[in-house]
Amino acid sequence: MYNKLSIKRRKSTRIYVGNVPIGDGAPITVQSMTNTRTTDVIATINQIKSLEKVGVDIVRVSVPTIDAANALKLIKQQVKVPIIADIHFDYRIALKVAEYGVDCLRINPGNIGNKERIRQVVDCVRDKNIPIRIGVNGGSLEKDIQKKYKKLTPLALVESTMRHVDILEKLNFEQFKISVKSSDVFLTVAAYRLLANKIDQPLHLGITEAGGARSGSVKSAIGLGILLSEGIGDTLRVSLAADPIEEVKVGFDILKSLHIRSRGINFIACPSCSRQEFDVISIVNALEERLKDIITHMDVSIIGCIVNGPGEAQTSTIGVTGAKINSGFYEDGIRQKERLNNIYMLDQLEAKIRAKALILDKNKKIKIKQLNK
Repeated sequence: MYNKLSIKRRKSTRIYVGNVPIGDGAPITVQSMTNTRTTDVIATINQIKSLEKVGVDIVRVSVPTIDAANALKLIKQQVKVPIIADIHFDYRIALKVAEYGVDCLRINPGNIGNKERIRQVVDCVRDKNIPIRIGVNGGSLEKDIQKKYKKLTPLALVESTMRHVDILEKLNFEQFKISVKSSDVFLTVAAYRLLANKIDQPLHLGITEAGGARSGSVKSAIGLGILLSEGIGDTLRVSLAADPIEEVKVGFDILKSLHIRSRGINFIACPSCSRQEFDVISIVNALEERLKDIITHMDVSIIGCIVNGPGEAQTSTIGVTGAKINSGFYEDGIRQKERLNNIYMLDQLEAKIRAKALILDKNKKIKIKQLNK
């Protein structure tokens, strides 16, 4: 029998990035990364606040210099979402951002210097209760591993990962999560499958350098969808050569499609054909733009004719079934006496959806209040 809750999550340990739990059954979080220059404090703050508005759980910021670290201190004071500092090579930057109260470090212990420097960083984050993300990418493997395997393979990625894990474990530091990414979907999937059986720490999912908005979204949906459907993954980022806001939207769409986590409106719409009684495509595109501020989860079906319209509407929060002049309107699966005029449908439907969102939000708050009594 079909079961929306059939995905069994891989068991993992729990860490916290700021106040956001990762692993051990916590909700799978959606991350993104700023693409502004970190030293441009205002631009970076504005981008992070835009990401907060679309629901991002965690934001990563590149910190390549001490000047960027100093800028991050100012940025951190102006935003609410937890911040991960992305650092390579220079252990002094890691120490500096830890002092400034960053919520997590993205480093590879093996590339920030000798054992003493690594120990200094680990001791510092341990003292401040800051977790680490080990991030291994196919494009930056150690030279000896490249020489050993000749080409990029899942085993090569995992061997590199376990080197960094071994460093932290020898220092008795276990508050870390791991990513093991490639731009190749199936290579990445195979590497995560291998890694999932080797460690207990949370896994950060992603297809690195996935591409532009369209192709990158497709690759990420396939790769992350495979892993998440197998219960692998505790947090994710959709890496796109596009506005970071799109990364967050696609990330939530992937989780929503797998019935793992719901946020915002799930539009169910026909691709349209000559049977449509109104312009489905323009209505859906306009509603997605107008209602992007709605974070309440609901299913909205917009079908242009009566072939599939009633069936979809009966399983939706709000539904429209195309008919000449005035189309059928459904709420909570029940057909209403009221009909929507095809000419004015866009405005009418927007108003209906917003009103429903307010009701759902109010009911949710009442339930939470009752549970907390």
